[in-house]
Amino acid sequence: MSEFDLDLGAVESELPDEDGESPAGRVVLDILDGTTPDGEWVELVESGAVLVLHVDGDVNEQAAGFARDVRDAGGSLMHFRGFLVVTPPYVEIDTDRLE
Repeated sequence: MSEFDLDLGAVESELPDEDGESPAGRVVLDILDGTTPDGEWVELVESGAVLVLHVDGDVNEQAAGFARDVRDAGGSLMHFRGFLVVTPPYVEIDTDRLE
């Protein structure tokens, strides 16, 4: 019998949570206006969600409370046409087509 490598941790991370939601492949659309607690944005990204947030106000002020935490965890943030796109570490924001 041949051996194979099975990464159970990777498989487990793809399973739905107790609410039936898959942690990977989720895109959250919302408004970044200071009404959502910064920790909630961080938790969403840590769970694998991509955030597409319409920025109401100054992006630097609105994202100041969570941007460093997302970056420190390996995630990415990009301001694009009035939206802040926030991704977890394993999702790349590809800007090649903008050049």
